[in-house]
Amino acid sequence: MAKQDSLGRRHFLKQTAALGAGILASGPFVSINAAESPNKKIVVGVMGTNGRGMAHIDAYLSLPNTEVAYVCDVDSRAIEKAAAAVVRRNQKRPQGVSDFRQILDDPAVDVLSVAAPNHWHAPATILACSAGKHVYVEKPGSHNPREGEMMVAAARKHNRVVQMGNQRRSWPHIIEAIHRLRSGEIGRVLFARTWYNNLRPSIGLGKQVPPPDWLDYTLWQGPAPDKPFKDNLLHYNWHWHWHWGNGELGNNGIHALDVARWGLDVECPTRVTCGGGRYYYKDDQETPDTYVTTYDFGDKAATWESHSCHPRGFEGAGFGINFHGEKGSIVIAGNDVTIYDQKGTSLETLPGRGGDAVHFANFLQCIREGGRPNSDIEEGQKSTLLCHLGNIAYRTGRTINLDPKARTIVGGDDGARFWTRDYRPGWQPRV
Repeated sequence: MAKQDSLGRRHFLKQTAALGAGILASGPFVSINAAESPNKKIVVGVMGTNGRGMAHIDAYLSLPNTEVAYVCDVDSRAIEKAAAAVVRRNQKRPQGVSDFRQILDDPAVDVLSVAAPNHWHAPATILACSAGKHVYVEKPGSHNPREGEMMVAAARKHNRVVQMGNQRRSWPHIIEAIHRLRSGEIGRVLFARTWYNNLRPSIGLGKQVPPPDWLDYTLWQGPAPDKPFKDNLLHYNWHWHWHWGNGELGNNGIHALDVARWGLDVECPTRVTCGGGRYYYKDDQETPDTYVTTYDFGDKAATWESHSCHPRGFEGAGFGINFHGEKGSIVIAGNDVTIYDQKGTSLETLPGRGGDAVHFANFLQCIREGGRPNSDIEEGQKSTLLCHLGNIAYRTGRTINLDPKARTIVGGDDGARFWTRDYRPGWQPRV
């Protein structure tokens, strides 16, 4: 097997550094109006600063001509933490707010960066687009399939750049791996296996108590219908409740399945199955700790396997994507990429590393210069749909059959009830 393709590896990496993964996207490259100047300072407000929002702040402040002017959280303690992080990077102190709509009201702000929980991803993105802001939104980007459709519509209607937080779309060594896979280096690719393993503890049995003084729980719930506060809900365990989160499929499965779908060059499956359960602990967690999801695309297939309560994965890594072709395999284990022949002999390792900054840089470049970002919301939500479909198959306990062109469930309506959700009065998303 040749160790470099016809482009030449050095030339290819130079190209990807300049253009990103847009050249490999399944859809056409469509121009978006550029900012007034490619050197324009971009002003950002970050929504949700207890977890991923701190990584957003760090990434933006590592890039030139970027100002974090607002930090927003319903936890008053998190506002101070985030503001201090900005000041430590020798920037002026940002405004701290609890309601992200104050950021949208400021015409000086160019970007809303959404790192709030999943139930906020779509409503915040849609409102930001309608306010004329560009949006960086964390994965999975939507709480249900209908929200994903509405996010794409909002981005297109208001001509906004919306980047989803699938960082691997911007990592040069992953881009190169997908290019070489698509170029036929391992022959016709028929199957992708993806996985995620962790050692998560029990979330326990929570008690209904008044929300703490530092939390605006009503605003935390926002678009989600009201539920009583429990003392084991925040700031992470909401992931494991269907009312606010999407389980491990929406939490980490999105990263793996996005790369799998990208490499296989597929969009919507014809059939989805999912089996598993909450086996390790008897607690408040509603989503499974162990499950295997299969996706049939007609002439290709993919699986996603998750074990949340034991850390040993495959290929020596807790996270990964294997592509199997007629001539060999490409294995992404953790951040490492290795190419194997059909006998399992290692032929080449593609050097690279992970990180957030390159993905945020691609987002800001598109705002300044035009073009779709590497994980444009339309492309990202095609992958998120796989996560939603896996969860629907699990929750209904049956195989989900789809019309892949219409991207709709067929052959029964019990799964269709999960296509959207109820909203708190006044928070129904509208495009």
